Order: sequence, then structure tokens, then C-alpha cells
Amino acid sequence: MIWAYPDVKLLVILAIVFGGLYFIYLYRFWRINKQLKIKKHRLLMKMGLRIAYFILFMIAMAGPSVGTGFKEIKQEGKDIFIAIDLSQSMNAADISPSRLQRIKFELKNLIKNFDSDRIGLIIFSSEAFIQCPLTFDQNVLQLHLDGLNTGLVPNYGTDIAAPLELALKKFRTDENQDPKSKSIILISDGENFGENLNSTLDQLSEEGIKVFSLGIGTEGGSTIPKGNGVIMDNASSSPAISKLSTSTLKRVANETNGQYFEISDQAQEIPQLITSIEKIEGSITGSRTVEASANKYFYFLLAALGLAILDMILPLRTLSI
Repeated sequence: MIWAYPDVKLLVILAIVFGGLYFIYLYRFWRINKQLKIKKHRLLMKMGLRIAYFILFMIAMAGPSVGTGFKEIKQEGKDIFIAIDLSQSMNAADISPSRLQRIKFELKNLIKNFDSDRIGLIIFSSEAFIQCPLTFDQNVLQLHLDGLNTGLVPNYGTDIAAPLELALKKFRTDENQDPKSKSIILISDGENFGENLNSTLDQLSEEGIKVFSLGIGTEGGSTIPKGNGVIMDNASSSPAISKLSTSTLKRVANETNGQYFEISDQAQEIPQLITSIEKIEGSITGSRTVEASANKYFYFLLAALGLAILDMILPLRTLSI
């Protein structure tokens, strides 16, 4: 028999309390016995009944489990690359406090939901770089997220195909080749100046790798801060306005059988993104065998309650008239 809560100290304390209180009860009857005629066998019957259901209550509290069977538990996991746009437009403040700062906050909460999965970080603008390879280490991921800023990458526009190509390359060279368990979270304001997106989407679709696009920004947009001023539009000689562009992000999601989500003044869809990723079937990463035994405390508790009720309703007279 296995005990779920083998707290011997607590059980001993309860037994001492019960014994002390019952000793006081018996002592009172002993004093009464000097003056009145008491049927001792009835008193012993009550004492035996109460001791019996007290012991049963103690056993139920300890959580007795019966059985020595074993059960194999399979561990599943997914591989997720998070591609984060670090172009200058991510400093726009149409999403408070800025697009990038908001994304950093949201991602810290997001990765906590996938502690059994491998997650990697890719940063990009006109080029893409591995910021953190696929890892189970949540602390490492949190440190990399803290350090994200637009100065980590060269800023000559935004090429959305670049991080997708890099993630695809890393997935292909990984030991785990199960396509069902691989996905990409693409985070950007949607501006795209690249030219190789078509072929990249075809390859991702062929290999069954889903892309979940997360657009950040507003339709009205905002100026882009730089130093003490803002970035200027060379063509119009006025402040450049960065707006959320959803067309490319939606196309990427649709052509890879993924989904599009948004953080804007009209939508806050991080919970929906988490739910969609959780539905992805993971690959078997390992298994472990655990002992499977059934907790039978209920039977002891039921027997104790039955005896307690019997003690209350049976007319066990202790006085002889």
C-alpha cells in the first residue's frame, strides 16, 4: 500500500489530542460510576466504536493507494521559431509604449505557455539573424527578449522572406524532422521590400511548416522616432509615417495554412495566437514510466462516517435504572 500524504507527525498529534479528550471522557464516567450503577459493557462498546472510526478517519487522511501497475507517459514537444521585426518602424509609438516594447512584453508571457517546447528567436530587417537557437531554456529566452532593440540589425528596409528562409534552413538541418511539430511566429508591422517571398512560401507549404503572422501597429500609423527627432521621408521632406500593413502578413499565413493575428487599437489577439499554437500536434520527444496506483481513501472515509452516524443514533444506554 502506498500513502499519498504520509505526514506521521500530524497523525501522531491528532492521535494524542483524541486520546487526551477521550481520557477525560472516561474519567468523568469513572467518577459517575462511584455514585451510579453503570453497565460497563455498553461503555466499552461505545469506546470501541469511537476508536474504530477515529482510526478509519486517520487512514483516510493519509491517502491509502492500492496497486502496483505502471503506466508509460509520452512527452510531446514542438519546435517554434519566433521571427521579430527590428526595423526602425518598430519604434513607432502608435502602440504604447512602442511597437517593439509591447511585443517584448507580450512574448515574455507567451513563451511561458510553451515550457515543454523548443523555442528559438530570429531577428530581422533587411537581413535575418539567429538571436537564440532552439532551446528549452526559458531563462535564456527571457534574457534575449530583454536585449532586443532596433540597433541589433542593419536597417535598409524590411524583407519578410529573410527570416522565413533562415527558419526553414534551421528546421531542415535539425535532427527532428517531423514537419507537424514545426511552426514560425512572424511578428512585423507588415512593410515588405523583399523579392523572394513567393518561392519561400512554396517551400514552407510543401514541408508543412505553418506560419502564424502577428501584425503590430495601427491603420492611422505614427511617426518613427530617431534620437531627438523623427525619421524624415526623403521624397516629401516631411516626417515618415509607418502604418500597419496587413496584406503581406495575411498572405504568408494563408499560403502556409497558418493564421493571422493582430495587436492594434482594434484587436488584442495574443490569447488567440497561443490557443492556435497549442493545437499543433507535437512530436514525441521521450517517454517515462510512472507507478499507477488508485487512491482508496474514499472507502475508509465512508466506513468512518458510517460508524460515526451509528454512534450518534444507536441508543446505547450506559445507566441501569
